[in-house]
Amino acid sequence: MSIFSTEKLEQVLPKIKVLLEERIYPLEKNYLNLPFNEVADELGKIREIVKEKGLWNLHLSESHGGLGFSLVEFGQISELLGTSPYGHYCFNCNAPDIGNQELLLGNASDYIKQTFLEPLIQGKTHSCFSMTEPEFAGSNPVMMATTAVKEGDNYIINGHKWFTTAADGADFAIVMANTNPEAESPYQKASMIIVPTNTEGFHLTRNISIMGEENNGYFSHAEIEYKDCKVPIKNLIGNEGEGFKLAQQRLGPGRIHHCMRWIGICERAFDLMCKRAATRQLSEGVKLGHKQTIQNWIAESRAEINASRYMVLHTAQKIDEVGAKEARMEISTIKFYVANVLMNVLDRAIQVHGALGITDDIILSFWYRHERGARIYDGPDEVHKTALAGKILKNYGLDIKK
Repeated sequence: MSIFSTEKLEQVLPKIKVLLEERIYPLEKNYLNLPFNEVADELGKIREIVKEKGLWNLHLSESHGGLGFSLVEFGQISELLGTSPYGHYCFNCNAPDIGNQELLLGNASDYIKQTFLEPLIQGKTHSCFSMTEPEFAGSNPVMMATTAVKEGDNYIINGHKWFTTAADGADFAIVMANTNPEAESPYQKASMIIVPTNTEGFHLTRNISIMGEENNGYFSHAEIEYKDCKVPIKNLIGNEGEGFKLAQQRLGPGRIHHCMRWIGICERAFDLMCKRAATRQLSEGVKLGHKQTIQNWIAESRAEINASRYMVLHTAQKIDEVGAKEARMEISTIKFYVANVLMNVLDRAIQVHGALGITDDIILSFWYRHERGARIYDGPDEVHKTALAGKILKNYGLDIKK
């Protein structure tokens, strides 16, 4: 979209596109259904090429080795990278590493930055974010049972987590745990603490099977038990009791990254749908695209994708200008809206491809399995809709919390 374009962005996007088309897309058909650890070496070669071309860590400021893109600019980069499941990983801006990098840059001590952040930025390590617990609603981050109790110069952590993305292969976890259980406000009970995954008592119980797949590495979602994990107090991020605040801080830009990635998926699915409609022959002289239903799906998808992109970049612009706190209504709006557009476009693209669409011969079935969670993680649709409606109705004098 030209209104959000910049000269610097126009210089970088074509370079990224070439790498995607020449090096990354060709890997997908043979690699996506293999365990991630079997393709990591090949992806590592591409990561080195990205470094050589000066495209590494595009989300970071110039002082930290990036190119100093704004959130609006990086959002458009994220869309392009999102056209492949490997895109963000190859450029070292994949979740959860990107969110953890941003969190640590803004809140960590010099010790944490040197010990944990710098290797992460360099691509020498990987990380995970461990907050959700199976016994409590993940949509309510103030409810958790994991504890971190001080013992001398250490925290002793005990708890049970799941859906800790990319824990398999991670070098450290950022763990949300209650350090101040007696705090008057529920929003000041938890803290964020770094736990190296080689710590005694860190147990990766399993990689949870998702839609029939059990992955490892980047694509995995792990269940973890923390049993008397002893870590130094200096592994605390920020101050005690700031866990909820830091989580919200992390999620604001993170939802821009996710939504723009989803739009990238939509664009690739849309392209596949249109190519299929234009070439699939139904009878002599009649192509699939001649059917009005298919035409409707193409038109609706184009309109929804365009609307999504504008909404997300407008939200990113507001965050750039006034911060995520002032853009909470917009963040909730894009989270549920774009997640549903993603599902709509993928479903239409699969339907247009017929039986081929549900096979692993093309990428659509992979995305359908892996992205259904978009309407659940980082706050389910229903929570964001309630939050948005509550803020709107408050302007009309109605408090829906009563």
